[in-house]
Amino acid sequence: MRLTGHHLIAGDWVGGAATFASQPAHGDAHSFAIGTPAHVDAAAAAADAAFETYGWSRPADRARFLRTIGEEIEARGGAITEIGTQETGLPAARLEGERARTVGQLRLFADHIEAGDHLDRRHDPALPDRTPLPRPDLRLIQRPIGPVAVFGASNFPLAFSTAGGDTAAALAAGCPVVVKGHSSHPGTGEIVADAIAAAVRATGMPPGVFSQIQGGDRAVGTRLVQHPLIRAVGFTGSLAGGRAMFDLCARRPEPIPFFGELGSVNPMFLLPAAMAARADAIAQGWAASLTMGAGQFCTNPGIAIVVDGADADRFAAAAQAALGRIDAQTMLTDGIADAYRAGTARIAAGTGVREIIGTACETRRAAPYLFTVSGDAWLADEALQEEVFGPLGVIVRVRDGDQMRALARAIQGQLTCTVHMDDADTDAARRLVPLIERKAGRLLVNGFPTGVEVCDAMVHGGPYPASTNFGATSVGTLSIRRFLRPVCYQNMPVGLLPETV
Repeated sequence: MRLTGHHLIAGDWVGGAATFASQPAHGDAHSFAIGTPAHVDAAAAAADAAFETYGWSRPADRARFLRTIGEEIEARGGAITEIGTQETGLPAARLEGERARTVGQLRLFADHIEAGDHLDRRHDPALPDRTPLPRPDLRLIQRPIGPVAVFGASNFPLAFSTAGGDTAAALAAGCPVVVKGHSSHPGTGEIVADAIAAAVRATGMPPGVFSQIQGGDRAVGTRLVQHPLIRAVGFTGSLAGGRAMFDLCARRPEPIPFFGELGSVNPMFLLPAAMAARADAIAQGWAASLTMGAGQFCTNPGIAIVVDGADADRFAAAAQAALGRIDAQTMLTDGIADAYRAGTARIAAGTGVREIIGTACETRRAAPYLFTVSGDAWLADEALQEEVFGPLGVIVRVRDGDQMRALARAIQGQLTCTVHMDDADTDAARRLVPLIERKAGRLLVNGFPTGVEVCDAMVHGGPYPASTNFGATSVGTLSIRRFLRPVCYQNMPVGLLPETV
């Protein structure tokens, strides 16, 4: 389809005085309008107006809307893949898989809200004859909070961007959405926005239920998170950027929740019996997970913690061999590639850090790096805990199980923690799991964390800095609850209650 290069605001394609050019990995660049605070004001006002009806819409109608968005995205599948590969450098198969995940998520959420599983209905019937005091009729239900701002992610142009998890969850909850599109894939975002606009028209939803603003400087993002009509923010991105917006949300005259997924190194704890039995296989699996998508996954397992000795030597050698066979891959943006180079330099400069694999990375091409460090040195240098977004791994060699548990106590909040173990490791695992459970939203045994399943039981979040709200998830049906609030109706006539009560 032909790109307009415009913003979508309440069903209308709106241009602007200034433009920016996309920076594709290959193919032609395109021109896009730069967002302004005035665009934010128009989109937020339209979203607030839409909320008056959309917030009271039936779950069945919202479910039909979500499914129609999925159908419209599928109808544009070829165009999405074509421009998505150009803008991001991702292979077509990856984008097609991500598109299927995005559509599947919309359909899963549609089924979930139709069943009413998100509402947490509770009813305490009136007890007029109770003594010494009667009880009124009390009904609790989860209700939508209002317009939600969503920031597109650089590493997932579909699943965490225009119609991705935050947008799908907010729309499922009954909240209009204003998306700040990511400048690394504006064409992909425009085509998906067009699919949502088509679904709005097909299902008769109010036009202001969805808007997308392209480009723009920090003033646009600041205006969006501080706009008085915006009631919550969803964000996936860097720790520095996310923390800045979290602080903006907190400093508003009326603070609002900021649901940010920020950073995680996703440590793996390799226990002795498992290492003795299959150190080579674990290393090969780690190398594959570490380099998947050029390491640009938020669940990339960047740290492997092993007890020093012959099995650790065997693990390191096998990881080195496996990573040495991985070709350089194109990173999503020039900025991400620059940050990867800076991150590798920071790790390499750490006291006691030894480089096992190091390859010069130029332009947007990234090759794996592998480092090793002692447990003592790792514990002494907090900078080694900071995420490096890309295919970089650090092997931390600890003295014994006691020091492994010391590392578990020292790690920051994570999206995931993994334990590789055999039956003979059960006692050691029992001492380790209570420590890492405090640090992560998802615990794995004998697996690798890349590949997040979109389902009812998934948790994609964790203590800070993995996310800014440890009680929430950005993946799975529980993510809808982020954009709901409990309301109690006391002695409310049935005709005034939401239809879902």
